[in-house]
Amino acid sequence: MKTKPRAAGPFAVVVFMFLALPLMGADLESPEFFDRLLTLPATAGPHIFEDAVIFTASSGYRRVGVALAAEGFAQVHWMRQLLLIQDPQDAPIPPGKKVPDPYKDSGLLFYVYQVPEGLEEIEYRLVINGLWTTDPANPGSRRSEVSGLTNSLIILPHVEKSLILHENPKGGMYFSFKGPPGELVTVAGSFNGWDPFMYELREYPEGTYTLSLPLPPGTYQYLFFHRGERFLDPYNFRRAYTREGNIASEVVID
Repeated sequence: MKTKPRAAGPFAVVVFMFLALPLMGADLESPEFFDRLLTLPATAGPHIFEDAVIFTASSGYRRVGVALAAEGFAQVHWMRQLLLIQDPQDAPIPPGKKVPDPYKDSGLLFYVYQVPEGLEEIEYRLVINGLWTTDPANPGSRRSEVSGLTNSLIILPHVEKSLILHENPKGGMYFSFKGPPGELVTVAGSFNGWDPFMYELREYPEGTYTLSLPLPPGTYQYLFFHRGERFLDPYNFRRAYTREGNIASEVVID
């Protein structure tokens, strides 16, 4: 997936969330995630994105949080406001005039929950303006036999576990990339000074590009290069920031 989020219409997305979320699982910096987030209405209820669930609420509420039964309702995960940056105005601001707010309220509060592997359902309650309640946008519910309270419920779809292509042979790294046939795909990372021309993946079978690279033990960051774009490894959910502050796939070789 592409590592740089793009603008949507005349606005660019500002999401104050990534420092608080683990860089694993669903790619939360991909254009697909931003596009999905921008199209969610505040009354849509929980939305499943890859192996994460996006909880939403209207920004008209003062504060909304999510408490999970799996955590004993002991922690409230507060939703964040999605703000959009408006296009900058080049015209100078006259003296005495108020500087316009560069941000536009999208109308959406959201929280992204990374679903642990093997979990089949999510039971939760919302805290809306200080009051505990069920999710008004989710018709799914279950009455707790212990507390007698009704909790909101999400039944997660069953996903067959696919072959993990980033598992490595001893003393090396196995890279795999899916794309259109007959293309040039390369890989670069901290193991080769981020040179995008040094290692080319071989296509076999059609549309599948692979490379086995011997590497000494250590921790490495890397990206795929295809058609002038950088891509994270879709088969490796582990993420890390490089020294330059860019997000990349990461692997540890024993």
